[in-house]
Amino acid sequence: MTGTSPEADREASSAAGEGTLRALELAAIVEQLAGLTAFPPSRDLAEALQPTADPVLVGIWQDQTDEAVRLLDEQAQASIGGARDIRAALERARRGGQLVATDLLDVAETCHAAELLGSRLASWRGRHLAGVRDDLDPAPALRERIERSVDDSGAVLDSASAELAAIRKRMRVAQDRVRERLNAMLRSTEMAGVIGEAIVTLRAGRYVIPVRAEAKGRVKGIVHDQSASGATLFIEPLGVVELNNTWTQAALDAEREEERILDELSREVETRVEPLRASLDALARADLWMARARLGRQMDGVRPDVVPDAVELLAARHPLLGPSAVPIDVRLGERFGYRALVVTGPNTGGKTVSLKTIGLLALMHQAGLRVPAADGARLPIFGRIMADIGDEQSIAQSLSTFSSHLRNVVRFVEAADERSLVLLDEIGAGTDPAEGSALAMAVLERLLARGATVAATTHYAELKTFAQEHALVSNASVAFDVQTLRPTYRLEIGLPGKSQAFAIAERLGLPAEILADARSRLAAEHVSMEEALAAIARAEEARQAELDEARRERAAAEEDRRLARSGVSRARSEAAEMLAEARRAADDMLARAEREVAELRRELTRQRNLAGGRSAAARSSTRQAFDELSERAARARTTVREEEALPPATEHPPSEAPQPRVGLWGRSMTLGSSGRIVEVSGRTGRVTLETDTSRVVVPADDVEVVPEPVRGPSPRDVEADELRRHAAARISPRLDLRGERVEAALEQLADYLDQALLAGRDEAVILHGAGTGALRRAVREYLADHPRVRGTRPGRREEGGDQATVAEL
Repeated sequence: MTGTSPEADREASSAAGEGTLRALELAAIVEQLAGLTAFPPSRDLAEALQPTADPVLVGIWQDQTDEAVRLLDEQAQASIGGARDIRAALERARRGGQLVATDLLDVAETCHAAELLGSRLASWRGRHLAGVRDDLDPAPALRERIERSVDDSGAVLDSASAELAAIRKRMRVAQDRVRERLNAMLRSTEMAGVIGEAIVTLRAGRYVIPVRAEAKGRVKGIVHDQSASGATLFIEPLGVVELNNTWTQAALDAEREEERILDELSREVETRVEPLRASLDALARADLWMARARLGRQMDGVRPDVVPDAVELLAARHPLLGPSAVPIDVRLGERFGYRALVVTGPNTGGKTVSLKTIGLLALMHQAGLRVPAADGARLPIFGRIMADIGDEQSIAQSLSTFSSHLRNVVRFVEAADERSLVLLDEIGAGTDPAEGSALAMAVLERLLARGATVAATTHYAELKTFAQEHALVSNASVAFDVQTLRPTYRLEIGLPGKSQAFAIAERLGLPAEILADARSRLAAEHVSMEEALAAIARAEEARQAELDEARRERAAAEEDRRLARSGVSRARSEAAEMLAEARRAADDMLARAEREVAELRRELTRQRNLAGGRSAAARSSTRQAFDELSERAARARTTVREEEALPPATEHPPSEAPQPRVGLWGRSMTLGSSGRIVEVSGRTGRVTLETDTSRVVVPADDVEVVPEPVRGPSPRDVEADELRRHAAARISPRLDLRGERVEAALEQLADYLDQALLAGRDEAVILHGAGTGALRRAVREYLADHPRVRGTRPGRREEGGDQATVAEL
């Protein structure tokens, strides 16, 4: 883990002892984490996870989880791919041993996984994953040599060496010759009645033919085997002995060459053992961090803020209870005015679960994990977390329940300091109640004096009074519904709880006279104390009810206010649109009239310049038309001025007026031009509007924010729709790449994906065949990195099975 792993210096850095870890069930969380890892090296790191007391290390681990969360947010498919556990293979290579073909394949797959993760992290800027990227060793030359030498089944390929290719060629020739000779013998008439079955088979590494036992004298050769019944002998005729020898010798030569190739590859691995180990460790670290991120997602967890004086967990859920967990709010620490909680309430009401939730979430935080709570969680980094929960009595050591608890308490009191969290379940129980409660109060007093943060559960009424009166202690209770006889599991801080023994007994039908007798036997002090505590609880409930009612009334008022503002804003917006439309119409009318006046002026000037030839009536008609148009232009100008004199309909009170911001639509009140706001300069106080044809720079106080105009489809959109229709009509439902070379196939695949996306298809079926697997691997790697491919899956039987890959677009 970036130079420090949780198993390093375990005793010195661990924040909790084995008993506390067992009591709080951290092992179950570790098991969940390990189940999310991808291969054994990262699983081993997960299983060695221990909470640390070092604040710096906690910060580092949480930062690593942060980066993994961000990586999974940005690249949902991020993983360590097909990395293998090659630790044993690397150690064997380091010692000079020979690796088998499957070991070499695992090394190549791990190098490939390192290459893929490195490409995903190529531009990563986070400190920890960038360190992983720097440690990765894809070893491309080694990987290429292994893939050229060994196929997916572990067989050595002819391409591993020229010598092996030549030997195997001789071997095939010799094999063909011996089989041809034996087949010719089987077809000959001389062998009629001699052959048991007309097949050539292998026995003891030699090609033979089956001969009936009674006719063995008719075939000269070597007997290598016989059938179970003894009726058939498998004989190598003398005529093929030399051919068999040639084939066998070639097979032995091929075996020796394969051994030489495997040894040569093993030595190449040996030269890169240390970089490959570092790469494997980097993959394991990255996988562990991503597992922590995925576990946090599953639990809907958050990273708590680190504070020295407060445990604040809102809507905290015990992570092992699943969806049924009832969220609780916990506030504990110097910041809230108390450092100890005394939790009371009925049995099975959730007191112990509350303690475990506090302790387990603190351990998870200090192990680099997210904690299942709402945003705003705050936790210290505890130097020691000590929990005494459950019954650890020992018959072998003659320890009772009380004694086993007391031994833990003794250790806790000795070890506690201002960085300690102490959790005590049923403190002082298992002995005389008067002595047990007195002992519990003394222990709490001592723990507080040593500066510890404490949470304890109890049934003792004396402890409730102690908590009520002590400045550094607060009562808390778990609620119980007397009507249903069921706990609600909610933790209520500030209120003491009741055991509800009488209420439960009454609901279960215990006779009233027995209940009355039981109540009469309670000490007067106990009854008085319970009544006082009940009065406090009722007052707190009444205050809480009033507070809830005030909150509801405030929320209703806020909603009414929001609706009123929304209505005013909508009315203003509609008025602004109507006024803008009227102004545009007036502007158009004025421009049209002025164009007509200008044209008539030019015509009038031209007529005046003509030398005679026009009657007075004609000149009078021209003048009359000019005067009419001038009057229309004057009326249009007046209309525009009247419109501009109106107060802007979108004017807001200073506190509500929307301010110009980049991306909004703005209008210059002076020029009347509107466009998108592309720049706001606070230094010069100017705003830049981008219109359809130009950019306009105007003062900021001259710009009003207006709704963006609705535009119809552009010619470009129409053209795009036409392209989509053509693509959908032309595209085939599947792409067949079988027989293609990798480079040409990937070019075709890129074009096909473009057409499929243009046609709006949800899936694309790519046929790549089986073969050596190189084309299939290249296709799937290309699809995994394609930005518009959501995911891939092997084809179903009707789609081509494993010879096809389906891309989800």
